[in-house]
Formats: sequence, structure tokens, C-alpha cells
Amino acid sequence: MKDIKQTWHTVTANYSHWLSFLLLMVVAVIVNPSFLSFTNLTNQFVQGAIVGICAMGMSLVISAGMIDLSVGSAVALISGLGVTLLNRTQSILLCLAFCLVFGLLLGLFNGIFITKGNIAPFIVTLATFSAYRSIINQLGQGGPFTVDKSLYDSFRSIAAGRLLGIPNLMVFFIIVSLVTGFIMSKTKFGRYVYAIGSNQQAARLTGIKVGRVKTLIYCYAGILYGLAAFLLASRLTSIQAASAGDGYEMDAIAAVAIGGTAMEGGRGKIMGTFLGVLMLRIIQTILVMANVPPFLSGLVRGIVILVAVLAQTRKKSR
Repeated sequence: MKDIKQTWHTVTANYSHWLSFLLLMVVAVIVNPSFLSFTNLTNQFVQGAIVGICAMGMSLVISAGMIDLSVGSAVALISGLGVTLLNRTQSILLCLAFCLVFGLLLGLFNGIFITKGNIAPFIVTLATFSAYRSIINQLGQGGPFTVDKSLYDSFRSIAAGRLLGIPNLMVFFIIVSLVTGFIMSKTKFGRYVYAIGSNQQAARLTGIKVGRVKTLIYCYAGILYGLAAFLLASRLTSIQAASAGDGYEMDAIAAVAIGGTAMEGGRGKIMGTFLGVLMLRIIQTILVMANVPPFLSGLVRGIVILVAVLAQTRKKSR
């Protein structure tokens, strides 16, 4: 009996994200038997891909024991300026390069203030969350950033197109997840991230340049926010300054939390975050099928985060 109990604790500790994912899939199929159709499954990826790319960056940030609240505002700022540049240059490639580089610079900005200014990540990213949204609202003057009609079809096909029958957004999400998973599991940088999240002082004493690693974490996250902004602009072709990217930071944090990454840092798996993004989409789909008012989605998201963190706390106590 003791061995069975120990085995169960081991399984739930290491594969809780898989168990949760399978349980949600079962519930979704019970609610809607056609849920497992190819069209519906790919739609779950498409709906969650852009937030999922942001969540990959957030996964590194949280694994290092930090936080980033500027995600949604950064995506809005990058995508709005990206569309403006696209219209002026008529170059999709230049727009993509701008989004990635500008995202990197925004991440660098956060990282420098946190490491060199010795300011808590919560404070820095809360400030940039407000600042970025204010800037894009001022530039937009209440109006949208809309892609020129001459570029509409070619630009929208990037996000709305398909590769061998698979939606491009799904392909982007999977590739980013694989790259991030490789970085975190196969490189020294990934091990440094977990070491800093586990015990920053001990990491510093072993020779890890903590400040540099933290800055690089925000730079990598910023690049992913830039890619997400580019894909968002491609998918919508019209960016509303006041609402674009709204709530992305909460969705990203929720995906990381329910994916099993420790909110205090030091533990976590990219596969968990990947499944966490899909679980959020499945939960949203179940709510829609159950005719739950859309205004309550924020309440459900908050409950999901609380339950995930509570489960982590109890697991750590055991």
C-alpha cells in the first residue's frame, strides 16, 4: 500500500500536466462528442498559438523566479508600430525583422532596469505595462493600425495560411515550443535559468553571471513577444491600440502555472507550458459549449491560477 501511494505521488508530481490535460479532454468529449475532430483540434492550436508563443517566454521568466506583466502592452506596441512600418515600406520581411528586434530591445529594457537598477521585476514590468499601452494609445489616437489593402492578402496569409494542411499558426507555436524546450533542457543557459530560480545566491557563488542571464531571459522573451505581435498583426490586419494583446500576460502566467512550473522558480517543463496553453483553450471551449457568459472568463482564469498555485504549494509541502 505504501509503495502504491509513493508511486501515485511520483506520477502526480512528474506528470500532473499530462493527467490534467487528459482529464480536460475527456470532459470536452463528454460535453461535445465531435471535439476530437481534426478541424476542432487544430482550431484549439490556432486560437492559443499567439498567447502560447508569449507563454514560452514567460516560462523562462518564471522559471528564473521573476515575472513579466508587460506582455500584452508590449505585443500591442510592437504590432501597432510594425503595421505602420509595413504600410510605409511595403516589406513584410522588414516588418518581421522590426518586430523581432524591437521586441528584443523592450526585453533588454526590462532586463537592464531589473539587474542594473536592482528593481523588483514586478515593479519594472508593471511600469512598462502601463507605459507601452500609453504610448501605443497616443500614437493611435483612438483609431486602429490597419494594413493597406494592397498588402492584405499576402500579409494575412502568413497567419491564416496552411502548410500541408496544417495551420501556419500551429506550426509557429510548435516550432517555438521545440526551440524553447531545447534551450531549457539541452543548454547551459537553460540550466542557469533553473539554478537562478532555485537559489540565486548559490547560483552566483558557483560563478553564474546572474545579472547577464536575467537580462538574456527578458531579451529572449521579448523576441517571442515580437514574433507574437507580428503574427497577431497578420491574423487581424487591424490592431486596436486600446485592446490588442489585452490579458495576454494573465493567459501566459496561467498557462505556465497550470503546466506545472513553480511560481517561485527553479522547477518547470516547457512541455507543461505547451499543454497549459492547450488546457486554457479547452477550458474556454467547454465554457462556450456550456453557455457560460463570456464576461466570466476572467473569473475562471483567476480560479485556474489559484488552483494551480495551491496544488504546487501542497506538493511542495509534502
